[in-house]
Amino acid sequence: MAKKLKTKTSAGRKEKDAKSHSRAQRAVTKHAASEHQLQYIPWHTIPLEELNPLLQRQFVVGQEIMLARVLLKKGCIVPEHSHHNEQLTYVLDGALKFWIDGREIVIHAGEVLCIPAHMPHKVEALEDTVDLDVFNPPRADWISKTDQYLRGQK
Repeated sequence: MAKKLKTKTSAGRKEKDAKSHSRAQRAVTKHAASEHQLQYIPWHTIPLEELNPLLQRQFVVGQEIMLARVLLKKGCIVPEHSHHNEQLTYVLDGALKFWIDGREIVIHAGEVLCIPAHMPHKVEALEDTVDLDVFNPPRADWISKTDQYLRGQK
């Protein structure tokens, strides 16, 4: 009978732990949700960060996503790099040539490129270009300004 009691106790603990875990998850979710803040940010209120004479950017950071507005002058080269962030690049105006996944891909205004995490890529602005880049998670190296591969390059 002791074995059955032990089994019941073990099963009871598992059920209690599951309920406790469920309550903890709801509390964490509720707390995280309460920290979310609505942000309304016109681009003109964000200073342009000049990374080099041919490259400027602005960005907005949410909790788990980042949106960057990137301005590239014709001839600007973004050296080959990779990052753990998934990236969407949407060209608003101009054209960008990507060297990615063993191919050369040119994206023009109105086109989007989806770049998986950890995929090396290099970019050249074929003309003056404005693009929007979306990153998940946000680029910590951009936020901390430790993105040396972009700074001082032509």
